Amino acid sequence: MKYDTIIVGAGSAGAILAARLSEDPHHSVLLLETGPDHTNIETLPDDVKWGYGEVATARDRLSSPTRSHFVARATDGRSMIVPRGQVTGGSSAVNAQIFLRGAPEDFDDWASWGNDQWSQQELMPFHRRLEGDHDFRGDFHGSDGPIIVRRDPPERWTADQQAWHDACRSLGYADSPDHNDPDSTGVGPTPFNTVDRVRWSTAISYLAPTRDRLNLAIQSNSQAHMVLFDGNRAVGIQGVSGGGTFSVEGEEIILAAGAIGSPHLLLLSGVGPADHLANFEAPLVYDSPGVGMNLRDHPQAPVMFETREPSKQKLEAHGIQVLLRYTATGSDKRNDMLIHPFAHGQKSLYYAESAPEPFGYGMVACLYLAEGAGEMGLLDSDPRVQPYLDYNYLVTDWDRARMRESVRICIDISEQAGMADIIKGPMDPNQTDLESDDALDAWLLRNVRTSHHISGTCKMGPDSDDMAVVDQFGKVRGVEGLRVADASIMPDCIRANTNVTAMVIGERIADFIKNGK
Repeated sequence: MKYDTIIVGAGSAGAILAARLSEDPHHSVLLLETGPDHTNIETLPDDVKWGYGEVATARDRLSSPTRSHFVARATDGRSMIVPRGQVTGGSSAVNAQIFLRGAPEDFDDWASWGNDQWSQQELMPFHRRLEGDHDFRGDFHGSDGPIIVRRDPPERWTADQQAWHDACRSLGYADSPDHNDPDSTGVGPTPFNTVDRVRWSTAISYLAPTRDRLNLAIQSNSQAHMVLFDGNRAVGIQGVSGGGTFSVEGEEIILAAGAIGSPHLLLLSGVGPADHLANFEAPLVYDSPGVGMNLRDHPQAPVMFETREPSKQKLEAHGIQVLLRYTATGSDKRNDMLIHPFAHGQKSLYYAESAPEPFGYGMVACLYLAEGAGEMGLLDSDPRVQPYLDYNYLVTDWDRARMRESVRICIDISEQAGMADIIKGPMDPNQTDLESDDALDAWLLRNVRTSHHISGTCKMGPDSDDMAVVDQFGKVRGVEGLRVADASIMPDCIRANTNVTAMVIGERIADFIKNGK
């Protein structure tokens, strides 16, 4: 059978593409997913189902079949673990459920760089279309979209989260009851796509209602190894499933395998920098120098404190009920920084190669608009070998300066009256690490890590941009019948967690296709 559309990856964007394109009963869609497919909430494993308070240990989750784990270079001489979702729903099925939109300026920047269909005004209908916000209504919010959005009200905040919020306010940061208001800044409740502790992924919200459609086939446990070409036209996918190989034909192929998976597939298929591909067995289909370049992320560093009382993991509430967005001193980019607290408990397994030890209390200092960029590429022509990943964090003076200030703000927060009742003092960085800018820089380079917001590795742009991999409709330059539709097409990382924007990309490109673009 030849499908009208083959989508590789059932994640934040891919599941939405499959759901939207299969709304036309005459349009056949095949959705390929490397990981397992759980068809309803009841069959979800605990590490996918529960958004917080789950009992799975760090080792259980590190070995879970719903996650893949890459090893990446963070800074010179130091590596880190990079987990990704490997299940229907993709990383939306394993993430922290923080439902933050990008800043309007992010999308208007994209438009000014030659992508006029991606401005804030053009994207607002798609933000509203996917959103079912239970707390806010009006011009900026959707109330009946598939993704349910809620915030914990102050009366449900745990004592440490309330104290953290009050400490930020005492330092002069504005009150921000709705972080998704376009003009918002400051400290306030975190918007979550979590329903009664259940992580409301795109598998639940978009795919579940579509499973009776005869024109939609969902093929799980199927890893795509390469795009098949006839000349310069993409005609199908070759991969492995159930211990055997398969190939399937499609009129159009859409890669939605994420900001690691999609460029990796392009490189394996012969679309990428010619000089790089010459080192491997992949035949050159098109010399596209931008594939794997422009790797963007949000560098972050955990600041840890000793508590006055023994710490226990709190099960009754999400560990990040409130967060702070602010503008770094001297920055002309609004809200280019974020800080959020950890609940009492353990350092997250997502940043550790083994089960971590308990600690007291933590805050995350996060750089939203980093100047530095990394890259990725092939290590081997074997699809089973992960690509190399170099995040190249904190290579500019400005990135380091903003992160130093953020760490010191964390210390300031900890010293406010309410927090001082909870916290004894900093554990990491210690007083020696805080003595000078050079000492703090050295600490940052030892501790900086991913926010799991990799993007930009197949960036979109106009013909005049030699490093643009796709045009603004997601079409891969230099070939026919192939698109990319996921976080990899972002020209730059947005000032927010990337999950919402990845969903918007799915909605936007589905709309392009439906309208013949």
